[in-house]
Amino acid sequence: MTTPTPQWQLPNDETISTDWVETVQTIANSPNPPKRAAELLWQRGIRTVEQLTAFIAPDTYQPTPPAAFGSEMKQAVERILQAVEHQETVTIWGDFDADGITSTAVLWDGLRQFFPDGQLNYFIPNRLTDAHGLSIHGLEALADAGTTLVITCDNGSTNLQEIDHARTLGIDAIITDHHTLPDERPNVVAIINPRYFEPEHPLANLSGVAVAYKLIEALYSCLTPTRPLAELTDLVAIGLIADLVQLSDDCRYLAQIGIRQLQTHLTTDDPIRPGVAQLLKLCRRTGDRPTDISFGIGPRINAVSRIHGDARFCVELLTSQDPDRCQELAEQTEIANTRRKALQKDVYTQVSQQLSGVDMATAQVIVLADAQWPTGVLGIVAGQVAQEYGKPTILLTIDGEVARGSARSVNQIDLYQLVTDQAHLLTSFGGHPFAAGMTLPVENVGVFADALNRQLRQVGVTSGPMIQVDLDVSVCELGKELFQQLNLLEPYGMGNPVPRLLIRHAWFDNTWHQKIKDPISHRKLRFIKTHFLIKDDTSTAGFPGLWWGHYKDDLPVGRCDVVVELDFNAYSRRKQPQYGGYEVRLIDVRSVESETAVSMAIPKQQVIDCRAQSAATDVSDALVVTQCPTAWQDLRPWFHQANQQHAPLVLAYDKPEPVPPIEVWKRLVGIAKYLARTETCVTVAELMTKLELGEVALGAGLAALGSLGFQIRETDLDAPMEIGGLSPSPLLFSSMAITLLYDASLAATTEQQQTKLRLFLASLREEQFQRKYFSDVPVNVAQTVMER
Repeated sequence: MTTPTPQWQLPNDETISTDWVETVQTIANSPNPPKRAAELLWQRGIRTVEQLTAFIAPDTYQPTPPAAFGSEMKQAVERILQAVEHQETVTIWGDFDADGITSTAVLWDGLRQFFPDGQLNYFIPNRLTDAHGLSIHGLEALADAGTTLVITCDNGSTNLQEIDHARTLGIDAIITDHHTLPDERPNVVAIINPRYFEPEHPLANLSGVAVAYKLIEALYSCLTPTRPLAELTDLVAIGLIADLVQLSDDCRYLAQIGIRQLQTHLTTDDPIRPGVAQLLKLCRRTGDRPTDISFGIGPRINAVSRIHGDARFCVELLTSQDPDRCQELAEQTEIANTRRKALQKDVYTQVSQQLSGVDMATAQVIVLADAQWPTGVLGIVAGQVAQEYGKPTILLTIDGEVARGSARSVNQIDLYQLVTDQAHLLTSFGGHPFAAGMTLPVENVGVFADALNRQLRQVGVTSGPMIQVDLDVSVCELGKELFQQLNLLEPYGMGNPVPRLLIRHAWFDNTWHQKIKDPISHRKLRFIKTHFLIKDDTSTAGFPGLWWGHYKDDLPVGRCDVVVELDFNAYSRRKQPQYGGYEVRLIDVRSVESETAVSMAIPKQQVIDCRAQSAATDVSDALVVTQCPTAWQDLRPWFHQANQQHAPLVLAYDKPEPVPPIEVWKRLVGIAKYLARTETCVTVAELMTKLELGEVALGAGLAALGSLGFQIRETDLDAPMEIGGLSPSPLLFSSMAITLLYDASLAATTEQQQTKLRLFLASLREEQFQRKYFSDVPVNVAQTVMER
């Protein structure tokens, strides 16, 4: 499979004033003028002294107090104090991803000092068997164990039915969450959720772990804690960065002070969190960089639920004071992460095979499904595909009649809103603008995909992979000084991505590749990376770099333009001390010669536009398309055949006049009654032509007929009868003959009939939309798509 070539968006040629560079130097207390950092800050909208100070100097930032949550926070604190006073049994209901695990750990670590043993518990759903959020069976188990108060973290806002059921069981609920709010406030003691704030509010982007932290902060003002609040900030930083929330305002502040706390775990023989120290050692990180979380700790925590489903021991790993137990648990996360990588690779390979059959010219959203895909890694693979193709991606696994999976977005497309608009096709759904999970009936998958694609086409969003280049540099600039300048902008994350550097007219030397080994079992895995020295005219000595997932032969020979990220690797410093541990990670590369070379001359296939014109038949030796297509794959066989015959391809179909979908349904039912009464056979192609339906819509229509009691049976027939002058269209390849029988006892319930009918009508509307598109699409666009 060939992935599309990303577009490079180059920075604006905007001159940065000397005064601004001096201002950055002063506030950053830098010994040298940080010109590159000043450029980057200016590009990213940091242009005043106040903004700059808040951005790079966390000790001067004034965090927003928990009281900003108003009466909800007050009510939550009062209820917890009541539980402490009366020694109630309280359960923390967490989630299985890194944000949910760290949220649970923050509440557990913050609250357990106030409860006797056995009266504070935590519950983590199983990723492979449970959905996100509260569940009826889980609440009933907690009630049986004596729980009278549940405190959720990173979930619960939309579990209205489950919350009402909890009240019938005698369980109060406090919701701490950051996901989408319901239309009405749930019937809970308190709901602490930053979605109530305006987008510009400093707390608006808090993740689940940061909301949990704010609750503990408020509670500490009313009690006498035995441990300082600052000892929780490392957990907050892990959850914030792993959950990919926008790191601005209080989020950025908490991440900054949390990373400061995180790096203390490897600077002492008796770390506060031995489990975190073990994780850092296993991933060869020091804890002073956000990438230590995003590429180290975060994936390992997430891997446990992806592989095992049950991730409860991760809370113990993050909060236990027993070094031996923590080492044992950390090694289990490492093994799970190794298995996750191998499983992810296998699924990605299978997804790539399916993608080879997807028409990327028209697909705005990628939706794929397979019965063999494990749910645990679908989200992370969907993220890979979304980045590579620049399109929102939904991957589903099929279990009987149900499809469930994960979605990831890209290019600032609000995935949550996109999917919410099609909620009538789903069984359940939850998430936020860039990541979501869902379940739906298998029969709805095709209609769901069509509807999402139609939505994005109507909106006209940017599609395709893009790489935002931040700075144009030379090889001689790479190294410690530039890294320290860029480090002023850390922590990087959503809204403040890692800077991408463009190096022009460079070349590669000393290239070699290796397979990555499992550090525990020492078995070779199917992962590779290429090592190289990058050189240009400013530095023929070169600078070291890595290209993950590629062999050395993938690097171009000769001059090329490259996009890289500058990084620091303590392990590399030990291996190559001459470079100080600094290296680049290759993001994209383009041969200079290929950019300027003239493409091979390929004769263009002539496409002639005679839509709604009788002159179409006057074109000699031409292939003529007379039926309006509903997808590019309908046109491709024509284009290919015309190309083989060196003949023009004429688009000569009439502008469609869509019939109201309900009228088409009535016609289909009438035909079905006639066929059943006369026991007449008909081909699928004939039905599609008669009713102007595509295969997807007709399939949904036949399913709807089945719910009425019509039984569809395939029939062997050499020459199927024609009905009313029907004749198969040359664009349609289906020649299956069917017979319709009617048996009233086979009719489904009225509700099922309505569901099937809605699916048919939705499929038909999508096909009518497609026909309208192909009736108006410019011929030059059609020619370009066909040539691709």
